Amino acid sequence: MPGPADTHTRPVADPAIAEVLAKWWGFDALRPLQADAIRAAIDGRDSLVVMPTGGGKSLCYQLPPLVSETTDVVISPLVALMKDQVDSLEAIGYPAAALHGALSQEERSQIRDQLAAGELRLLFVAPERLVNTGLLDQLAQLGVKRFAIDEAHCISQWGHDFRPEYRQLAMLRDRFPTASIHAFTATATPQVRNDIARQLSLRDPAVLVGTFDRPNLVYRVVPRTDRIAQTLQILGRHKGEASIVYCISRKETESLAARLAAEGLLARPYHAGLDAKERHKTQEAFARETIDVVVATVAFGMGIDRSDVRLVLHTSLPKSLEAYQQETGRAGRDGLAAECVLLYSSADMFSWESLVRKSAAESDLDQDEQEQLIGSQVAHLHAMRRYAQAARCRHAALSEYFGQSYEAESCGACDVCLGETESLPEATVIAQKIISCVARVQERFGVRHVSEVLRGAKTEGITRYGHDRLSTFGLLAQLDQRAVENLVHQLLDQELLARTGGDRPVVTLNERSWEVMRGQRSVVLLEPRGSKAKTTKADADDWQGVDRELFERLRSWRRRVAEARGKPAWTIFDDKALRSIAREKPTSPAALLRCRGIGEKRLADFGPAILDLVAGRTPADE
Repeated sequence: MPGPADTHTRPVADPAIAEVLAKWWGFDALRPLQADAIRAAIDGRDSLVVMPTGGGKSLCYQLPPLVSETTDVVISPLVALMKDQVDSLEAIGYPAAALHGALSQEERSQIRDQLAAGELRLLFVAPERLVNTGLLDQLAQLGVKRFAIDEAHCISQWGHDFRPEYRQLAMLRDRFPTASIHAFTATATPQVRNDIARQLSLRDPAVLVGTFDRPNLVYRVVPRTDRIAQTLQILGRHKGEASIVYCISRKETESLAARLAAEGLLARPYHAGLDAKERHKTQEAFARETIDVVVATVAFGMGIDRSDVRLVLHTSLPKSLEAYQQETGRAGRDGLAAECVLLYSSADMFSWESLVRKSAAESDLDQDEQEQLIGSQVAHLHAMRRYAQAARCRHAALSEYFGQSYEAESCGACDVCLGETESLPEATVIAQKIISCVARVQERFGVRHVSEVLRGAKTEGITRYGHDRLSTFGLLAQLDQRAVENLVHQLLDQELLARTGGDRPVVTLNERSWEVMRGQRSVVLLEPRGSKAKTTKADADDWQGVDRELFERLRSWRRRVAEARGKPAWTIFDDKALRSIAREKPTSPAALLRCRGIGEKRLADFGPAILDLVAGRTPADE
């Protein structure tokens, strides 16, 4: 089972790989999983690589063709993702190109000519363009020996983002019988991994599964009370930094973005209902650091490769833990500390379940297939809810969901382990009151009704059933509805209460409920603290020894260079490289070359300007 060592780099044993790594990327070490994936590619062995976002999977298919001096093909689902990778590679002088529908006929012809001449080391292409444009014939003539399939979970119907066009890739094995195929994904359960290998007909693949844990991410779950006020407070911790705020609906994205802009934040909405030009404009502005905040539906994110996102905020419950892992994976891709906050309300569950059932009813599926689809999606929702309500380490909960143990007693990077939540006084007595109420209403009602009885609410339903005359009526009158529902869900999560399935789930008792009532089992319930979020050790370590004033000067310079070149700012340098420079303060080209992420091409292009900035001078090219 993968462990923490997966995140540690080690010197490269193969001198050919070490030379390419230092020359092009300015690195002197690889993570163990990267080394194994690169070795499999160079040896021509199929592979299935599951590596968390920010784990460095791109390097696994970018480096091998430089060592073997071949032309490799990378299949990727989104144009924006391909363009960002090509921009990043061009910044270090790497010969790469992407074929997609946004290019002119002349540009496509030029890339085809480069391909035929053997001038490219990587060609990025979408699955439908690979299959439907005659490109396969040209690749066969060139004798391409290696294909990398990014976001490979898209080929599986069990994955969280199934795309039918990916199923066409099954023909690669027949068309290129001697080529090796390498599948890459950031999120895949064992079932999805098996399906990927089967769909692509992988032959004795090297199955390399990294640790799913992202130790640089700080996870927080906060009960949602005031969406706008809480969003403003959380964004205030990341002033001037890249942030993504996710909402469920298009309407919410637009109203929240407008409110943030009115408060002076550089924020824009993004959703699939906007004009394509408007979406592209927002995406470009975010990539080039001219806006800080994108308020989006889940339509935004997969095509964004910006490495310095410091906050991902969900204002509503995501539809699954797979989706949550993918979306929070946008944060901290440079390996530096970043924050992931979920504003949770149990009302989200009702909203999602209603949407799931409505979507299934409007589909072309027969009744049995509809029920199967509903059951699967509702199960994902309940797993997401259990995570949000759990009174335990967030890193451990996520790792174990994806089938990996988490050995550390405390992650030091979530609200629970940082002590930002605390145990509710007399939790066992409160649990007994809730369980007693479920018994008094004869196990016939849902969470909302039970909570209303405990609060002493005078609803029509309570009066009709005579529940205002129960001994449990008003026992938790000092709490609001959200707080009581939160406590009921915590008992459900700990299996101290049960719940039926179906369209109108009912809260019921089980053996553990009676153990609590008899005083044979103690209960822990959590309540959020009102204190500010704490600084984590990872965040403190990332800034250790960094001259922040110099870092900001370097960041401003990077933005100007990116704007002049029409490229995303992170493709010039990522934040980790800028912090390394601001920490080491190099005074010579040789010293600059020793900083993280400085290879020969970047030294030649930017070395004099950076040394001027470190010395406090205005760069000569400005």
